[in-house]
Amino acid sequence: MSSLWRGTLATQLRIGSGLVLFAYALAHFVNIGLGLVSPEWMDDFQTLRKLLVRNPIGNLFLYGAFSVHAVLALSKLATRRTLRMPVFEGLQIILGLLIPTLLITHIIFTRGAYEIYGVNDDMGYLMVLIWGTSDGWKQSLLLLIVWTHGCIGLHFWLRSQAWWQRWQPVLVGLAALVPAFALAGFMVEGRRMVAAFAQEGPRSAMMEAYNWPDIAAFRALLDITEQSLWAFGLILLLVACVYLGRRLLSRHRSVRVRYIDGPEVSAPKGMTLLEVSRANGIPHAALCGGRGRCTTCRVVIEEGLELLHPPSAAEAQSLAAVGASANTRLACQIRPTEPATVFRVFEDARKRRAHASQGEEKELALLFLDMRGFTARTTGQLPYDVVFLLNRFFDAIVPAIDAAGGSVDKYLGDGFLALFETSDAKTSAQAALKATQGVATALAKFNAQLEREGQAPVAIGIGAHLGDVVLGEIGAAGQAPRTLIGDTVNTASRLEGVTKAHAVQAFLSKPLLEMAGYSVADVQMIALELRGLSEPLLALPIHEASNLMDSLATSTQKDATI
Repeated sequence: MSSLWRGTLATQLRIGSGLVLFAYALAHFVNIGLGLVSPEWMDDFQTLRKLLVRNPIGNLFLYGAFSVHAVLALSKLATRRTLRMPVFEGLQIILGLLIPTLLITHIIFTRGAYEIYGVNDDMGYLMVLIWGTSDGWKQSLLLLIVWTHGCIGLHFWLRSQAWWQRWQPVLVGLAALVPAFALAGFMVEGRRMVAAFAQEGPRSAMMEAYNWPDIAAFRALLDITEQSLWAFGLILLLVACVYLGRRLLSRHRSVRVRYIDGPEVSAPKGMTLLEVSRANGIPHAALCGGRGRCTTCRVVIEEGLELLHPPSAAEAQSLAAVGASANTRLACQIRPTEPATVFRVFEDARKRRAHASQGEEKELALLFLDMRGFTARTTGQLPYDVVFLLNRFFDAIVPAIDAAGGSVDKYLGDGFLALFETSDAKTSAQAALKATQGVATALAKFNAQLEREGQAPVAIGIGAHLGDVVLGEIGAAGQAPRTLIGDTVNTASRLEGVTKAHAVQAFLSKPLLEMAGYSVADVQMIALELRGLSEPLLALPIHEASNLMDSLATSTQKDATI
């Protein structure tokens, strides 16, 4: 299962219903914005929307999603043990509670009027009804609230994804344009429709076309709206009563929790351990907001593990994904009822770190390069001369890495590690091969320059491999560069390490070649016994890589012929 859908059933339902509502809101706002372009386009788009949602299946999806989302949100709010929470989570809850208070009126006078009195609730009807009134301002505010609420939820759902981080500036700009487009369409079409409605002839035609409600119908719709608002108010009162009742009852039932390297606190039974931490101001990481979709809130239970309820399937799956020990649990999922001693694996470092500190797993191509004989070459030289040589060397060959779409992750004395973070694994592998050839070509030019200066040429070894790596900010807060770790890094390094023993300039692993689209026969490769690998790794030896791409194309053609 994708990490995006990891979590409890309630979490998955909340995400799914939220996506349905977000898609509907986006289509609705674009529909309004089309009034800026053409009234006909706006009407045609609304006709299409009605075909999609005003049928049994569409009703089930739309109103079912709304009901599920609302029920889950209110039930979660009612069962909270503390109102302490991150600012953005609190903002999203407040916006979510404001939506029904403004949306009820909109629904009653559009869908309600359509169902009860047969009103043709096209956009023109709505424009005439609310343009230039306080309700027009309220509905404009509703538009902004709905869009902000949805965008916050979407961001916190997708923020760990590499593509989201990469495209975030563009997507933020597009997100800002959506409400601006909708409000501009509302303004232009609203003015036009109200001006037309002010004329007696067009007004009669419009009232007939829309089956305009009479005064009695409007009064009835107002009564239904008032009753619906009272009903929602009673629901909120019930939620508040449940919350306060649980708080009062919990005062008579408390549990002691001792934090390793932290305080010992008393908290009401029934709170999750994460809620206990937040209620007592104890730093505790929870990047997914305490929804069980990550493991950053995990704790090691030093005492009291046997008294805890067993993990749910979702919690067990998340812990298994990180290879957690048997006494590790998610703080957002456990509710201690007996004294416990816990160790927080991660404190809350979000204020000091960027999103990159979360880490992300990607399949990438890596290239390790090392200058051969560096120690012997520089023995007896002045440090300034050594630094000068290295910088000349890197100035000569690193541009080939950049030109291929790669970047140097770290310099390692007389070598470096480069990664190729492209859109997918195939283009990453292709970029690594292109960079290998580019480096060899650049090295030949650099050595020609050294020869003119009367110096010995430089020899290199390259190891290129493809596999899963973890990227993230690694290091102390404020001093943590973005880097990568994983077995793929070690394998690429060891591939480079055996180039000298085999008297080759480069070794290209079979996974890298296959992903790049080159089918090279196994007989052309060497099975390398590398430390850390349980099985030999097939790799293609390259004696001189300046014509690498042509050689690979030829090898692939020969293999296809065979």
